[in-house]
Amino acid sequence: MTNKREEYKLNVGKIEEGFVIDHIQPGKGMDLYYYLGLDKLSSCVAIIQNAFSRKMGKKDMIKVEGPLQQFDLDIIAFLDHTATIDIIKDGEIIDKPKLEFPQEIVNVIKCRNPRCITSTEHQLDNIFYLTDPKNGTYRCKYCETKWTPIN
Repeated sequence: MTNKREEYKLNVGKIEEGFVIDHIQPGKGMDLYYYLGLDKLSSCVAIIQNAFSRKMGKKDMIKVEGPLQQFDLDIIAFLDHTATIDIIKDGEIIDKPKLEFPQEIVNVIKCRNPRCITSTEHQLDNIFYLTDPKNGTYRCKYCETKWTPIN
């Protein structure tokens, strides 16, 4: 008798050239998909949600055919710094760049302070800079309002 995990196993084919964003926290895969603009690609993109993971229990995963260079790794690191990236060429992993919180993040989050200049001057970029790399804490460039990720 097979266990239930094997019984419902989903196989997504391997890619020959592209990249895999793996070990994404469950539920954050779609956020990454939209923030990276993967919905606008004409190449093949596979999103796997709530996949079994020995390391995490459950995880999300994104497989993309095509080069990684056109994507901002800072967005991936900001949204989920524990995710991993595998760069694939000729069906083999050739590189695993390390993700770290970016020093600055632009137009990914908005300042929560209603008195911030970005609330009235909508053409201004929402710029946050890293103040606590351990906890992923950022502050607004204009008003210093603190932003901490909710996990």
